[in-house]
Amino acid sequence: MGIWHDGKGELRVPGHDHPVDLVIAASYRARTRGLLGRDGIDGAIMLTPCNSVHTFRMRFAIDVAYLDKQLRVIDVRTMKPGRLGMLRLRSRHVLEAEAGAMAGWGVRPGVQLAIETP
Repeated sequence: MGIWHDGKGELRVPGHDHPVDLVIAASYRARTRGLLGRDGIDGAIMLTPCNSVHTFRMRFAIDVAYLDKQLRVIDVRTMKPGRLGMLRLRSRHVLEAEAGAMAGWGVRPGVQLAIETP
């Protein structure tokens, strides 16, 4: 999928039996808000386009997966609140979820993800 829009979808991870609920934040406003002001998230949020994130004013630690334009995982990091993530030049999208969630889903470098939207 080349052009993304704000909305909902499902994240598919090879080897994980169930799709993960996904919020897509493609507009400037949605990307800027991200997970700010939330106490948690069921599923994940994808910021697109995006190649770096921060956790200033966040209330909880998050897993961050940097994805290339084909949705292949470049890197995965866990970030505590109040941190600035490194810029990933090859990243086109960033997935965020509660800390520990991505390991349970099997999201790790090299994995090819798929996203289904209605």
